[in-house]
Amino acid sequence: MAFENPSREQIRNILLESSVIAVVGLSDKPERTSYAVSEAMQRKGYRIVPVNPNATEILGEKSYPTLKDIPFPVDIVNVFRRSEFTPPVAEEAVAIGAKTLWLQLGIYNEEAANIASAGGLNVIMDRCIKVEDSILLPEGKSRT
Repeated sequence: MAFENPSREQIRNILLESSVIAVVGLSDKPERTSYAVSEAMQRKGYRIVPVNPNATEILGEKSYPTLKDIPFPVDIVNVFRRSEFTPPVAEEAVAIGAKTLWLQLGIYNEEAANIASAGGLNVIMDRCIKVEDSILLPEGKSRT
């Protein structure tokens, strides 16, 4: 059976129920898409948790080398890595008990989706979290 993203209403509910987003591959360079998207989500009220082994802090938040190093619960694992690198990320997302694996626009991997789904996670692929949040929650989470 071919993968299908959740419906827009389901994605809206995922966003409403989420507050902590671990961003795998978040760059500390402001010109990078991962930085701009994460900064926008941070401004919308989400807590952004950088996952980047080469940085100590990004967007004012401590950066962790891996998902497993994060010492608190994570709602969404948002991935800015090439598609072929996503299955191990999916395994870690399951291991830490995240609720959703979100592969950014242009990132799609059936194996990662199967790993996450089998682990009980929602899976969203090839969609930009910032775009979805802007469309589905234009006034922010508190005004819905």
